[in-house]
Amino acid sequence: MVLSAREVVMSYIKAMDNRDYAAARKCLPDTLLVKGPAGEAFRGPDEFLKMMENQRGKYDIKKIFVDGNDVCLLYDFATQAVTTFFCSWYQVKDGKITSIQTVFDPRAFAAAQEKR
Repeated sequence: MVLSAREVVMSYIKAMDNRDYAAARKCLPDTLLVKGPAGEAFRGPDEFLKMMENQRGKYDIKKIFVDGNDVCLLYDFATQAVTTFFCSWYQVKDGKITSIQTVFDPRAFAAAQEKR
């Protein structure tokens, strides 16, 4: 059974919320491209997942938009230090998330880092 783009993305989100990084990794190809709000990028899933594991965040999904193989999520991302609003565009191909482009205000994370 082939999962829809929405099902693939939501399987990934569920795995991330459960801190099941092995299950999340199964949703990502070796060629994953992740772009952040300042143009920073991860070219591959392992370094990206390690960063996400360190954040230990949870997703509070507000809205999901689907257009073919494109899925856009609007959500609050809550870590132990900060909660901030995100928008992420996931592109899915052959049952895997091939790219993630995320927009958020990184100042909240910088402020939380300064407090440490």
